[in-house]
Amino acid sequence: MADADPKIARTKIEPVAINTIEEVTAPPEKRRSWGRIALMASVPLLIAAVAGYMWLTSGRYLSTDNAYVAQDMASVSPQVTGPILSVNVRENQRVKAGDILFTIDPAPFQIALQQADAAIAAARVQVSMMSTDVGGAAADIQSTNADIQLAQATYDRQAALMKRGFTTRASLDAAQHELSAAKARLSKNEADAAHARNQLGSGTAASAAPAAIQAAMAQRAKAALDLSRTVVRAPKDGIISQTSRLQIGNIMPSGVPVLSLVISQAAWVEANFKETDLNHMAVGQCAELKLDAYPGLKVKGHVASIGAGTGSEFSVLPAQNASGNWVKVTQRVPVRVAIDGTPARPMIAGLSTDVKIDTQNRCA
Repeated sequence: MADADPKIARTKIEPVAINTIEEVTAPPEKRRSWGRIALMASVPLLIAAVAGYMWLTSGRYLSTDNAYVAQDMASVSPQVTGPILSVNVRENQRVKAGDILFTIDPAPFQIALQQADAAIAAARVQVSMMSTDVGGAAADIQSTNADIQLAQATYDRQAALMKRGFTTRASLDAAQHELSAAKARLSKNEADAAHARNQLGSGTAASAAPAAIQAAMAQRAKAALDLSRTVVRAPKDGIISQTSRLQIGNIMPSGVPVLSLVISQAAWVEANFKETDLNHMAVGQCAELKLDAYPGLKVKGHVASIGAGTGSEFSVLPAQNASGNWVKVTQRVPVRVAIDGTPARPMIAGLSTDVKIDTQNRCA
């Protein structure tokens, strides 16, 4: 058939290479050995560098994650008892010192103030009557002195007549009795006058007002103070919290906390370090703070103070280690870390914090 088809006869069939192997030029043996040597030498150098850094910085930094943001808090409680009339704040509201938080029904205290005003008026009437008594006592003394003079003259005259025998013993005794009675009346009138003067002028040395008026004025001052306390104001700037009991109509007894005021201007970190860390710690050392709530935020601070006792010593039930099976436990000492400057995020009380203190650097 091939002879019959001249086109097929002219086609040249070439052999095809089935297994083609390309040779990869290998790098020189010398270059491979130098790279291996450099790699093997760098590992010990890196280990030595890390070990040297750790040896140089060993004991310099002290850290703990047992730390929390703390803030001053004020418990606000009414100083008078009564039902809540109005509420002017809500939960987590910012307030300034002097802002009205809530009010208590002032009606009973207004009545008490009016009663105190009436007591002052009654005291003034009483003082006026005392002044009259003092004047009357002085008049009685003057009249009694006149009676004494008359009785003395009568007695002298009867005594002279008795010596000459022109009077009786009975007349002389009567004149002597009248003189003695007049002197007794004088003593009583003088005592009454002294008593009236004492009542009129028995006030304190700091005030010229009589004692009765001073007592009434003190009662009025107390009533006015109670009336002013029906308006409860914020003692400082801060954030209102725990307002669940602050409901209109609730009767609030005096002295019972109703809400809390978080004083946001005074934030710090309470870090509980191990007692073995205190050997190198001192007030003024720099500190770095990291808060779990704000990843990536680093806050600068410094050691403000070191606690005077361990946390267990200030607990409700301090540990007693006198038993025979006592196991030593590393104690924690509270360290106050002050925050430097104003952080970029709000410092909320109770936030978990990581504290690292540089014992070789002081910031304050």
